[in-house]
Amino acid sequence: MSTNLAKPNIDKELKLEIRANIAAIEQSIKDNQDPNYKVFDFKKEGDKGVCPVTHTFTDGVYMREMFIPKGLVIVGKIHKHEHPSFLMQGKIQVLSETGGEQMLEAPQYVVSGGGTKRVAYVLEDVIWITVHANPTNTQDLEEIEKIYTADSYEEYNKYIKLEGKPMSRLKKLLIKKLSV
Repeated sequence: MSTNLAKPNIDKELKLEIRANIAAIEQSIKDNQDPNYKVFDFKKEGDKGVCPVTHTFTDGVYMREMFIPKGLVIVGKIHKHEHPSFLMQGKIQVLSETGGEQMLEAPQYVVSGGGTKRVAYVLEDVIWITVHANPTNTQDLEEIEKIYTADSYEEYNKYIKLEGKPMSRLKKLLIKKLSV
Protein backbone atom coordinates (compact mmCIF):
# COMPACT_ATOMS: atom_id res chain seq x y z
CA MET A 1 0.00 0.00 0.00
CA SER A 2 1.30 3.48 -0.80
CA THR A 3 0.36 7.01 0.14
CA ASN A 4 1.26 10.22 -1.62
CA LEU A 5 2.09 12.73 1.09
CA ALA A 6 1.40 15.61 -1.30
CA LYS A 7 -2.19 16.49 -2.14
CA PRO A 8 -2.44 18.73 -5.22
CA ASN A 9 -5.77 20.26 -4.15
CA ILE A 10 -4.46 22.12 -1.08
CA ASP A 11 -4.68 25.83 -1.88
CA LYS A 12 -1.87 28.29 -1.20
CA GLU A 13 -3.68 30.00 1.69
CA LEU A 14 -4.25 26.69 3.50
CA LYS A 15 -0.61 25.65 2.88
CA LEU A 16 0.60 28.86 4.52
CA GLU A 17 -1.77 28.34 7.46
CA ILE A 18 -0.54 24.76 7.95
CA ARG A 19 3.10 25.92 7.68
CA ALA A 20 2.43 28.56 10.38
CA ASN A 21 0.77 25.94 12.60
CA ILE A 22 3.73 23.57 12.25
CA ALA A 23 6.14 26.41 13.09
CA ALA A 24 4.06 27.32 16.16
CA ILE A 25 3.99 23.69 17.33
CA GLU A 26 7.75 23.41 16.83
CA GLN A 27 8.41 26.61 18.80
CA SER A 28 6.09 25.51 21.59
CA ILE A 29 7.93 22.20 21.85
CA LYS A 30 11.30 23.98 22.01
CA ASP A 31 10.00 26.38 24.67
CA ASN A 32 8.36 23.77 26.91
CA GLN A 33 10.92 20.92 26.81
CA ASP A 34 8.23 18.30 27.49
CA PRO A 35 9.72 14.80 26.94
CA ASN A 36 6.53 13.67 25.15
CA TYR A 37 7.11 16.27 22.44
CA LYS A 38 10.21 16.34 20.30
CA VAL A 39 11.80 18.38 17.55
CA PHE A 40 13.72 15.55 15.97
CA ASP A 41 17.40 15.86 15.09
CA PHE A 42 18.61 12.44 13.96
CA LYS A 43 22.32 13.22 14.24
CA LYS A 44 21.92 14.05 17.94
CA GLU A 45 19.74 11.02 18.66
CA GLY A 46 22.11 8.41 17.23
CA ASP A 47 21.43 5.03 18.82
CA LYS A 48 20.27 6.49 22.12
CA GLY A 49 17.40 8.50 23.46
CA VAL A 50 13.68 8.32 22.97
CA CYS A 51 13.83 7.65 19.22
CA PRO A 52 16.68 5.24 18.49
CA VAL A 53 18.03 5.54 14.95
CA THR A 54 19.95 3.02 12.87
CA HIS A 55 21.98 4.36 9.94
CA THR A 56 22.75 1.96 7.08
CA PHE A 57 25.05 2.73 4.15
CA THR A 58 25.36 0.83 0.89
CA ASP A 59 26.98 1.89 -2.36
CA GLY A 60 25.15 5.07 -3.37
CA VAL A 61 22.37 4.74 -0.77
CA TYR A 62 21.80 6.04 2.76
CA MET A 63 19.00 4.50 4.81
CA ARG A 64 17.76 5.66 8.20
CA GLU A 65 15.52 3.53 10.44
CA MET A 66 13.87 5.25 13.38
CA PHE A 67 11.78 3.87 16.22
CA ILE A 68 9.19 6.38 17.52
CA PRO A 69 7.22 5.41 20.64
CA LYS A 70 3.46 5.74 21.04
CA GLY A 71 2.27 9.05 22.43
CA LEU A 72 5.13 11.16 21.09
CA VAL A 73 4.55 14.32 19.07
CA ILE A 74 7.47 14.82 16.69
CA VAL A 75 8.47 17.62 14.31
CA GLY A 76 10.89 16.83 11.52
CA LYS A 77 13.17 19.02 9.46
CA ILE A 78 12.49 20.24 5.94
CA HIS A 79 13.55 17.62 3.41
CA LYS A 80 15.30 19.07 0.37
CA HIS A 81 14.77 16.12 -1.97
CA GLU A 82 12.04 13.73 -2.98
CA HIS A 83 12.65 10.30 -1.43
CA PRO A 84 10.82 7.10 -0.57
CA SER A 85 10.11 6.06 2.99
CA PHE A 86 8.51 3.02 4.53
CA LEU A 87 6.19 2.79 7.51
CA MET A 88 7.06 -0.70 8.70
CA GLN A 89 5.12 -0.76 11.98
CA GLY A 90 2.54 1.36 13.75
CA LYS A 91 0.06 4.12 13.17
CA ILE A 92 0.79 7.83 12.94
CA GLN A 93 -1.20 11.00 12.25
CA VAL A 94 0.77 13.43 10.09
CA LEU A 95 0.27 17.11 9.28
CA SER A 96 2.18 18.77 6.45
CA GLU A 97 1.57 21.77 4.23
CA THR A 98 1.78 19.54 1.16
CA GLY A 99 -0.61 16.86 2.36
CA GLY A 100 -2.75 18.40 5.06
CA GLU A 101 -3.73 15.96 7.79
CA GLN A 102 -3.29 12.26 7.03
CA MET A 103 -3.53 9.02 8.97
CA LEU A 104 -0.85 6.48 8.05
CA GLU A 105 -0.87 2.84 9.15
CA ALA A 106 1.75 0.18 8.50
CA PRO A 107 2.66 -1.44 6.29
CA GLN A 108 2.93 1.15 3.54
CA TYR A 109 5.39 3.26 1.66
CA VAL A 110 5.21 6.94 0.89
CA VAL A 111 7.03 9.30 -1.41
CA SER A 112 7.95 12.57 0.26
CA GLY A 113 8.51 15.59 -1.92
CA GLY A 114 11.19 18.25 -1.59
CA GLY A 115 10.29 21.09 0.76
CA THR A 116 8.35 18.75 3.05
CA LYS A 117 8.18 19.41 6.80
CA ARG A 118 5.84 17.49 9.08
CA VAL A 119 4.49 17.27 12.58
CA ALA A 120 3.23 13.87 13.66
CA TYR A 121 1.39 12.31 16.57
CA VAL A 122 2.30 8.67 17.13
CA LEU A 123 -0.78 6.55 17.87
CA GLU A 124 1.08 3.19 17.99
CA ASP A 125 4.82 2.50 18.23
CA VAL A 126 6.31 3.28 14.81
CA ILE A 127 9.24 2.01 12.81
CA TRP A 128 9.90 4.43 9.93
CA ILE A 129 12.60 3.95 7.29
CA THR A 130 13.73 6.67 4.88
CA VAL A 131 15.92 6.00 1.85
CA HIS A 132 18.13 8.63 0.19
CA ALA A 133 20.55 8.67 -2.73
CA ASN A 134 24.10 8.98 -1.41
CA PRO A 135 26.26 9.42 -4.53
CA THR A 136 29.34 10.50 -2.55
CA ASN A 137 28.98 7.52 -0.15
CA THR A 138 29.53 9.80 2.82
CA GLN A 139 28.89 8.34 6.26
CA ASP A 140 29.34 11.68 8.01
CA LEU A 141 25.96 12.39 9.63
CA GLU A 142 26.56 16.15 9.72
CA GLU A 143 27.30 16.15 5.98
CA ILE A 144 24.23 13.98 5.32
CA GLU A 145 22.06 16.42 7.26
CA LYS A 146 23.41 19.34 5.19
CA ILE A 147 22.70 17.46 1.95
CA TYR A 148 19.18 16.25 2.79
CA THR A 149 17.60 18.77 5.15
CA ALA A 150 17.12 22.50 5.63
CA ASP A 151 16.64 24.18 9.00
CA SER A 152 14.23 26.78 7.61
CA TYR A 153 12.10 27.52 4.56
CA GLU A 154 14.44 30.43 3.82
CA GLU A 155 17.35 27.96 3.63
CA TYR A 156 15.29 25.60 1.46
CA ASN A 157 14.23 28.39 -0.91
CA LYS A 158 17.85 29.54 -1.22
CA TYR A 159 18.86 25.95 -2.01
CA ILE A 160 16.19 25.68 -4.73
CA LYS A 161 17.19 29.04 -6.19
CA LEU A 162 20.85 27.98 -6.40
CA GLU A 163 20.32 24.37 -7.45
CA GLY A 164 17.15 24.46 -9.53
CA LYS A 165 14.83 21.52 -9.02
CA PRO A 166 15.19 19.78 -5.62
CA MET A 167 16.89 16.67 -7.01
CA SER A 168 19.25 18.35 -9.47
CA ARG A 169 22.31 18.48 -7.16
CA LEU A 170 21.98 14.81 -6.22
CA LYS A 171 21.34 13.81 -9.82
CA LYS A 172 24.46 15.68 -10.93
CA LEU A 173 26.56 13.94 -8.26
CA LEU A 174 25.11 10.55 -9.14
CA ILE A 175 25.64 11.03 -12.88
CA LYS A 176 29.22 12.16 -12.22
CA LYS A 177 29.88 9.09 -10.05
CA LEU A 178 28.33 6.66 -12.57
CA SER A 179 30.26 8.12 -15.50
CA VAL A 180 33.65 7.57 -13.85
